[in-house]
Amino acid sequence: MRQIITKFGGTSVSSRETWDHIREITENHIKAGLQPIIVCSARSQASNKLEKMCKAALIDDHQDIYDELKDEYLALADDLGVDKALLDEDLHQLKKWLTGISLLKEAPPKIRAQVMSLGELMLTKIGHAYLDGQFATHWFDARDALQTESILGGDEVNYLNAYCNPKPNADLAYQLANHGAKAVITQGFIAANTEGDTVLLGRGGSDTSAALFAACLNTTACEIWTDVPGIYTANPHQLPHARLLKQLNYNEAQEIASMGAKVLHPPCIPPVRRANIPLYVKYTRMPLHTGTRITQESDDTAPPIKSIQVKHSITLISIDALSMWQQVGFLADVFAVFKKHEFSVDLLSTSEFNVTLSLDDYAVKRPREALDALLTELNTLGRAKIIEPCSAVSLVGHHIRTVLPQLGPALEVFEAKQIYLMSLASNDLNLTFVVDESQANKLVQQLHILLIENNPQSFYYSKSFHEQFGKTRERTMPWWESNREALLSLAKTKAPAYVYHAPTVQAKAQQLKTLTEVDQVFYAIKANAFEGLLRVLEAEGMGFECVSQEELEFVFKLFPKMDPKRVLFTPNFAPKAEYAFALSKGCNVTIDSLYPLTHWHELFTNHEVILRVDPGVGAGHHKYVCTGGNESKFGIPRNHVKEAASLAIKHNIKVIGLHAHSGSGILSPNLWQETALMLASEAEHFPHVRILNLGGGLGIVDKPSQSPLDMEALNASLSAVKSQDQKLQFWLEPGRYFVAECGVILSHVTQLKTKGRVNFIGIDTGMNSLIRPMLYGAYHEIANLTRLGEERTGFAHIVGPICESADTLGYDRLLPKTEEGDVMLIANTGAYGHCMSSSYNLREPAKEHMLEE
Repeated sequence: MRQIITKFGGTSVSSRETWDHIREITENHIKAGLQPIIVCSARSQASNKLEKMCKAALIDDHQDIYDELKDEYLALADDLGVDKALLDEDLHQLKKWLTGISLLKEAPPKIRAQVMSLGELMLTKIGHAYLDGQFATHWFDARDALQTESILGGDEVNYLNAYCNPKPNADLAYQLANHGAKAVITQGFIAANTEGDTVLLGRGGSDTSAALFAACLNTTACEIWTDVPGIYTANPHQLPHARLLKQLNYNEAQEIASMGAKVLHPPCIPPVRRANIPLYVKYTRMPLHTGTRITQESDDTAPPIKSIQVKHSITLISIDALSMWQQVGFLADVFAVFKKHEFSVDLLSTSEFNVTLSLDDYAVKRPREALDALLTELNTLGRAKIIEPCSAVSLVGHHIRTVLPQLGPALEVFEAKQIYLMSLASNDLNLTFVVDESQANKLVQQLHILLIENNPQSFYYSKSFHEQFGKTRERTMPWWESNREALLSLAKTKAPAYVYHAPTVQAKAQQLKTLTEVDQVFYAIKANAFEGLLRVLEAEGMGFECVSQEELEFVFKLFPKMDPKRVLFTPNFAPKAEYAFALSKGCNVTIDSLYPLTHWHELFTNHEVILRVDPGVGAGHHKYVCTGGNESKFGIPRNHVKEAASLAIKHNIKVIGLHAHSGSGILSPNLWQETALMLASEAEHFPHVRILNLGGGLGIVDKPSQSPLDMEALNASLSAVKSQDQKLQFWLEPGRYFVAECGVILSHVTQLKTKGRVNFIGIDTGMNSLIRPMLYGAYHEIANLTRLGEERTGFAHIVGPICESADTLGYDRLLPKTEEGDVMLIANTGAYGHCMSSSYNLREPAKEHMLEE
């Protein structure tokens, strides 16, 4: 009979509901002609409680923890309808061991291993009784199959973190297969040494047990059933937009597990890799979910970055030593000290006068005195110091060295962050950065957006955790789908063309009106100054934000009776005359540099102004839309704000508002609250400030995997700030949010070409009409409007006719079979499209048109 390993972790064995799933999974395997070997962890948190019991018993304070654990196991037996008496012997033995620890005032590793083994032993006895009532099930003691080998580290390692090298055991496989039982249940985490003593395989060792059994019995597969549906591009509990990895090879999975993913214990992979047994990570609550498959197969066409992982609680040791310059054996002396004090090194970086390294996970479990002793001896070789707490952020994939030139934008997220150590693995599977622990999670989020969510090959990944298991969001049909016939008709004579949809702009304005905590909204007309759009927004009561005198003149010409206070002038490095023009019109004027205050102060005397403050950090989907930080040309640095306040008092300039803007395309509502709090703190320097302009940057959904900006959360976050000072007014100045979704580009297919495995679809306009993909790496949905709704059968790059290699509007887009003359539609082009177009190659850009309905 063929056998399969099914391992279930603590959360998967702790309730009647999960045991019903285990029964269903087991029955499915039996129906498929397999004998499941069920490897079980202890009940959730049981190992932690048993470990605490050992420590508490040293001071005779273990009874409450014992009673809690006992009640939980008896309750599970009750839930499963099995006889609770089957636990009596083990509970009695546990009490005897704890009493012994209490009397002797010591808990040697041998006894601790025996105590902690009871979590799995009791659990599998309960599970056996439950399953045996459904189908014939055999209870098997893992210690009769798994034997460990002695390694360096003494009893602490050999009893609590033991090493096992499995050997194929055909006799045991035959014995279990012919026992007469349809399934076998056994324990994870525990094994026996050569003397027959109970030993543990380390915390998380149940995964390892499953792999060891798979190799020992040469099973058809090894399944790890857990509380997530597989291995993701990041931790899905922390990053809901992390995407499922359907397929990995052993080496990639090993790196992902080793660099912080909790779904797999790293030592579980070598046994199945050596035996070439497929490993599956699956979801207990959804037995039919495909999960992640791990084999020796590699896919060179897959994206090079598979996952971004973070490992916290990293301890670094840095050693400065002038004496190491050209000194033979210096590193050998350093590592001899680590060996003497029994510390293992993980990552290493060296320079001419410095060695920086990280300690492996086991270091955090060692007494602090041991680390101090290590540091003392290292100081005899140089100046040694500990850096903690740190985190390791790792990019995991394949052929990472080949994509280093493309990582520039990704590495920019580390700007102004302290990187203590950087390591590129020689196997070309991971690139790791060690940073302050406080920065790590945000870095992972930013890197994931840049390298996974914005990857042109994102189709390779499966659905995100949020898409599959989050709050379902009904797809809103874009306006261009419902207006398909009108667009196709227009394209016959007008394409290439920009087409704007007035009702969509109106709807976006009405969405912003739901922000009750925002007192005034201005439309940033630099996004799109098309007259028809401006008329819609003016009718909706929106103000206008201008960045040049030409924009001001255009607005006042279009709306000559408009209240000038509905106009906001926010120039950057503009000439003096433009400020004078804005002041003469009576509109709101923003100053974003000390220069006008020091050199043109007479211009602003007795006037009300707004000062733009640089928040110090930027945000957004690309460095060129991040408008904060030392490298940005915008705003007054925060350390110059007091000087600005002094200049305002000196020259009788009344500062009534503060302004900050971090970037564009932001979908998290937290940023505007952070900006409001920052500006509110700086407002203390200005007695007349009543306006806080929080900028724009409100993002839109560019990809199906994204969730829209939560307007209710944004409003609530601003309300929390305003409640502290009711006199404050909040302003916003979005641009793209208003108009991006209202615009599309229509174009005709000109040619089709295939080069190797790459297909190209050429259209009759390109970067001359839309430069955002080339300038920002921006993503725009592209659809074949002629064949909308037909099956999408192949991938292609969408390219324009401009004589530049960069003239690519979309990479690897999945489209129906496309032919010359088809109408291609590029979505979300209403912002920063036509206004940034050119006549490069003397090709005129797409002309603008408006749909009123």
